[in-house]
Order: sequence, then C-alpha cells, then structure tokens
Amino acid sequence: MKHEYDVIIIGAGPGGIFSAYELMIRRPDLKVAVFDAGKALSDRKCPIDGDKIKTCIGCKSCSIMSGFGGAGAFSDGKYNITNDFGGTLYEHIGKSKAIELMEYVDRINVENGGEGTKLYSTTGTQLKKICMQNKLKLLDASVRHLGTDINYVVLENLYAKLKEFVDFRFMTAVEKIEALSDGGFKVCFEGGELTCDQCIVSVGRSGSKWMESVCEDLNIPAKSNRVDIGVRVELPAVIFSHLTDELYESKIVYRTEKFEDNVRTFCMNPHGIVVNENTNGIITVNGHSYESADKQTENTNFALLVAKHFSEPFKDSNGYGESIARLSNMLGGGVIVQRFGDLVRGRRSNEKRIQEGLVTPTLNATPGDLSLVLPKRILDGIMEMIYALDKIAPGTANDDTLLYGVEVKFYNMEVSVDENLETGYPGLYIIGDGSGVTHSLSHASASGIFVADRIAETFE
Repeated sequence: MKHEYDVIIIGAGPGGIFSAYELMIRRPDLKVAVFDAGKALSDRKCPIDGDKIKTCIGCKSCSIMSGFGGAGAFSDGKYNITNDFGGTLYEHIGKSKAIELMEYVDRINVENGGEGTKLYSTTGTQLKKICMQNKLKLLDASVRHLGTDINYVVLENLYAKLKEFVDFRFMTAVEKIEALSDGGFKVCFEGGELTCDQCIVSVGRSGSKWMESVCEDLNIPAKSNRVDIGVRVELPAVIFSHLTDELYESKIVYRTEKFEDNVRTFCMNPHGIVVNENTNGIITVNGHSYESADKQTENTNFALLVAKHFSEPFKDSNGYGESIARLSNMLGGGVIVQRFGDLVRGRRSNEKRIQEGLVTPTLNATPGDLSLVLPKRILDGIMEMIYALDKIAPGTANDDTLLYGVEVKFYNMEVSVDENLETGYPGLYIIGDGSGVTHSLSHASASGIFVADRIAETFE
C-alpha cells in the first residue's frame, strides 16, 4: 500500500523542527508533513496584555505553549551542551553521540541567525572550587545563549527553509495514531486522516495528557516521571555578575541538611525579566532574557527548584504540581511575589514594602505569602539554598530579594523506547520532551536529529 507521506512528524517544537531539518538535508526526496495543534510562528500572539485582558481566556490553542517552535519559542533561547542535566538522552544513544549531536544543533542555530551570540563554558573555571567549598556543586556545561529576540530570528529562518520542503499543518490537533497491519501508520485528526511509512511523535510537555492516551491505545509501556516545584528569585544583577559574566547560566545543586533533598538553580536570566507562563490554564512563573542591550534590565532572575519523585501508590506527579500551582492562582489570582525578608519573618508581603525595597519587580504579581502555598519541606529547602548561595554570591539572602511563586516544571511520563528512540512498533519514534527522555531545548533538538538520521538510512 502506498502511503500519502513517507514521514509524518507530530509536533513542531525543537524535536520536530530538527527532525524535519535533518530529513531535508539528508533526504530532500522524501515527502514529509508536520502537524501541530498551534499556529505558525508569526501568528503566535497571547491575548493577555496585562491591561484589558489579565488572565487566561482559554484560547483553542495556547500561543505560548503550542505552534512552530513549541514552548521554547518565546524562551530566552539557552542551549546547554551537556549530559549533566537536560535529560537522559545519553542513556539511549551514548554520551559521546549525545554531545556530538548537541554541538551539531548549535552549529545549525549559529548558521541560521545565531552568529555573534556567545558560547559560555564551565571549563577551567575557579567557581567550581568556590562552590565545593560551600557545599554546592556546579554542573559542567557549555551554553549558547541566543536570547529571546535572537531565538525568534533563528526560528524564523529555519521555518523559511523548511516550508519549501515540508507540508506544515498548523491548528491541526492529531487525535489518534493507528498502527496499520501491513506496516506504517494512520494519523487521525479532525476532518480527516493520512497515512505514512514512519511517524515521529514530538509533542512536548504540553502534549503530556495526549501522549498518555496514545501509549494506552497502543499498549506502549510508560512510567511516571518527576515534577520540579519551587520559586523564581529576582535580585540586582550585580550580585550574580561574577557568575553570569563568566558562565552566563550556572547550574548549581545543593543538598539540604534537613531533608537531604536536592535543590538546584535553573534557567538563569542575567539582566532579564520575570514572566507569566500559562500551562493548560494554570498560571506559573518563568524568566526571559534578551541579547539586545536595549531590552536588558538591572535585575537577574533564576529558578530554585526541588525535584519530587513519587512511588506507589501515587503516580500522578504532574497532578501534584498542578494542585500547588492552582492554590497559588486561587490565593493570588495568578503569580504571588514575596520579599525574602517577609518570608523569613513569617508575614505576607504588601505593595508598600515591595515598593520601598531595593529590587524593582519586572513582573506585576500579587504580594502574598508563599508559605500558604508551598509545602513546608519544599519551602525549607529553598530557604536553605538561598542562604547557601549567599556564601558564594553575598546579597542573595537580602531582605529585598524577591521570590515569585510558583514555578513548576512538568515532565512527561517516560515512554519505553529502545536505543533508537523507537517504540515496539517499527517506524514509530517518540522524541523530545514528550518522551520524558529529554528536558531541554538542546536534548530535544538532538533527539530529533538522531531519529531523522535513522529514518534517512531506512529509505536508502
């Protein structure tokens, strides 16, 4: 049976984009389609303007989470080249191969608008020793910081090339995947269905619930993953300048004395801004930074996250994170902000104390009390981490340091795939953050390249 497409890619995030890009390079003769529930990059506009529209209005497709570029389209464009964090891709394809592919992704980004951006590295830094002397661990990585502005340019350039090769079907949510008895797959969507020889699923974190239904329909084994819960810290940029000037983003891990939990820094944004993030109608907090000097601020922000793994009988780690985020939304109407000094003293923050503080907020959030939202164990760990960071970056634990909550990083359940990222169905690949194997732009992109190479070989 002749199928309409050689390859159908579900999801136009980093994994899907780089799968399509590599197929374009390796096998331009193949017929490829990319489906996405969201819009084309130029049409992605969130209606929340902070003035007339202040809360989520439940758009058919969330322009922040879905569409060309995925949830990373409006991120600050940090591509970390490392096996120390960002996922476990190396467990499937090997450490050297994972790094090789992440470096290849970096070259593609540079060639498509990222030239002139800086590649930072922890190699040879004395900061690692300073961290160890203060019970902190600095993880190894090289990081390319594109910035939110340049990241958008890179995506525009990639799309301009890909649209000549790929049939993009935006605002087309795939409802079901069926394995055909004679080989290949049927992709079902509202108003139609198409068949393909091989199928790549790269739906990202926003497609987690849909991914669960696919695994259930096709009897693909999967297991629960973790959820990361915490706050976003905002403070004067000069406090962390000795770290950010050299490393840009420093991934630092601390093991708490009280509970022996790991707390880590995440998504550091020098001279950046704090922003709202909408995940399935739940408002959480995130951070952006820009490469252009005229968009930079006097503040630096970063997340402090505590990872929670659950065992039997509880399996819904994302549901746990969602419930905490909903509690924050209930109390604050969205994101809550609190001065560290107020948190330590056991009192809620108010507009007056925040306005009189030394840190000017970059996000209009509701002053409140995070101790009414975050579980004590998580909050204790965050406070311990702030005092630990104060030893290597004095001023971190100042009273006026701002904490925004909550920040939640949801992870898809980990889907059972082999060393080729292939399921038990030959030709059905699950990649990117939707697989639960990757948790970052660079790892998701690398997984897309890897699978595209495998597919290109099968058609030779």
